[in-house]
Amino acid sequence: MKAKILLLGAGALLLTLASCDKKKKTTGETETMTVDVAEATVDSVLISKTYPGTITARNSVDVVGRVSGTLTSQRFEDGDHVRKGQVLFTIEDTEYRDAVQQAEAALANSESAYEYAQRNYEALKKALESDAVSQMQVIEAKSSMEQAEADIKNAKAALQNARTNLGYCTVTAPFDGDMTRGYLAPGAYVAGAASPIALATIYDNSTFWANFYIEDAAYEKSFLNPDRHLIDFDHVPVDFTEELPHKYEGPLSYTAPSIDSSTGTLMLRIGLQSPYKELRNGMYCSVNLPYKVDPHAVLVKDASISTSQTNKYLYVVNDSNKVVYTPIEVGDMANDSMRIVTKGLKGGEKYVTKALLKVRPGMTVKPVLTK
Repeated sequence: MKAKILLLGAGALLLTLASCDKKKKTTGETETMTVDVAEATVDSVLISKTYPGTITARNSVDVVGRVSGTLTSQRFEDGDHVRKGQVLFTIEDTEYRDAVQQAEAALANSESAYEYAQRNYEALKKALESDAVSQMQVIEAKSSMEQAEADIKNAKAALQNARTNLGYCTVTAPFDGDMTRGYLAPGAYVAGAASPIALATIYDNSTFWANFYIEDAAYEKSFLNPDRHLIDFDHVPVDFTEELPHKYEGPLSYTAPSIDSSTGTLMLRIGLQSPYKELRNGMYCSVNLPYKVDPHAVLVKDASISTSQTNKYLYVVNDSNKVVYTPIEVGDMANDSMRIVTKGLKGGEKYVTKALLKVRPGMTVKPVLTK
């Protein structure tokens, strides 16, 4: 009986010791929580500033009616992509065909009159050699020939004008592009002789401008600094409100020759190609214009930075593996996900990248270095 009591007592003691040991291990694990950390890196960084802008088609024009008459047809569907020279509209041309025929007849009469006047002049010149006619008759014949020659020039100009007006009755695409809707329906009267009437608008949606404005101080930073030759202005990134399937960048193609004194801004343009037909005239965009190279920028992951009511901060892990609350000052983004730290942190220092809500200043942790 005593042996059984001793065995039970020994078993209870072992359970108690095991329970205490488990509690100690659990307590130890809490005090040395494993956290992911990264080292602040130092690198040469191209610093950019983002400006709002708009996309405009490099070529866009109104397709107009230049003669008066009834609109007889529209040869495209609204929104169609058309080719240069493709017929878009036709205008009633009976009046203009008649005008061409009349001009052709007038030219033929003028040429016939010139031939007669020329033969008459040559004949009178020979007759003058034998004193059969007077000098005055020869002068009058020459004048008539010259007048007939001038009439031919006027008749040719009138014929050219008539043919031009007839050509305006067929309205064609000036270049490859995408059409808007037709502004007038077939059957409407086009009073284009007095002033051209817009029938539709065509946009070349293969090449675009990203137009934006910068302040004069930004112009000085970007274009007048000694490191300008280090900045790549041939591949300026352009982003959009909704991320598109493809990335866009282009060269800085235009800088206005003067600053607008009323706004203190300067207009710039980035040239863009649209091979995937994703861009449209009037889209809003953001231009990431580079303006400076920082050869020794301190970089951290932007997602690791926390914000309080007074400042931004990081949780730094010191050489004793203790968490240190570290206020910092930050600059621009770099390399998509990295943030430049301008004050409060040195290259090589370790900072917490995950479990930011679980760590506390002064806590001892087990840091695991990640990239």
